[in-house]
Amino acid sequence: MSNLRNNSSSHTCRHIGLRPGPFRPIRLGSIVALAAIGLASALAQNTQTSPAPSSPPVAYASVNELNGILGQLKTTAAAMQTDVERMRIEKWKTDASSKRQTQANADSVRRNLQSALPEIIAQVNASPEDLAASFKLYRNLDALYDVFGSVVESAGAFGSKDEFQSLSNDMTGLESARREMGERMQKLAGSKEDELTRLRAQVKTLSAAVPPPPPKKIIVDDTEPAPKKQAAKKKTTTKPGSANSTTPAKKPAPAPPPTNPPPSQ
Repeated sequence: MSNLRNNSSSHTCRHIGLRPGPFRPIRLGSIVALAAIGLASALAQNTQTSPAPSSPPVAYASVNELNGILGQLKTTAAAMQTDVERMRIEKWKTDASSKRQTQANADSVRRNLQSALPEIIAQVNASPEDLAASFKLYRNLDALYDVFGSVVESAGAFGSKDEFQSLSNDMTGLESARREMGERMQKLAGSKEDELTRLRAQVKTLSAAVPPPPPKKIIVDDTEPAPKKQAAKKKTTTKPGSANSTTPAKKPAPAPPPTNPPPSQ
C-alpha cells in the first residue's frame, strides 16, 4: 500500500511538472522577492499617495484580455489560500526540519496572497497597459510559483492525498496565469515599441515640413572713418610780477680803457 501511494505521488508530480521528493530546491531570490514585495505592499498601504493622472483610453480587446487573466488569477489565489490554511503539516510523517521548512514556505505564500498580490492586481487594473505594473505582477507570480511548488511537492511526499490533489489543482491554475501574463507582457512590449517607432516617424516628418530659418545677413562697412581733429593746445602766458616770472640777465660792465705808458726822454 505504501509503495502504491509513493508511485501515485511520483506520477502526479511528474504530471504537473514537479520533481518528487521532500525537498524541492527553491531559488533564494524567490523567497527574498516574496518578502520584499510583501514589505513594499505594506508600506504602500500606509503611505498616502497623490491621485494618479488620467491615462489615455485603452482598447477594449486589451481590457477584455486583462480581465480574463486577472479573473482566473483571483479565483486561483482564493483557492490557494483556502487549501494552504487546511494543510496539517504537523501531522505529516517526516522529520521536524522538513515540517518547519514547509510551514515557513506555506506562511510566506499565505502572506503574499493576503497582502502583496491584491495590491499589485489593483495597480494593474488601474493602468492596464502600464508595462512596469505588468512586469511587477509577473515577477510576483514567478516567485510565488517557485515557493508554492515546493509546498506542493512536500505535500505529495508527506501529506494526505486530498491535500496534494487540491494543491496540485492550484498549482496548475497558477502556472496558467503566469504563462498568460508573460504572453501579455510580450505583446505590450511589442506595442510600445511600435508606438515609439511611429512617434519618431511623426517627429521626423514634422521636422522636415518646417522651413529652415533664413540665413543671417552680415553687413560689412568698408568706408574709412574721417580723421579726428586734434584739439589746439592753449598757450600759457605768464603775468609780470608773478612768482613764476624770470628776471632778465644783467649786462656785463664795460672794461676800463687801457693806460698808455709815459714817453721816454
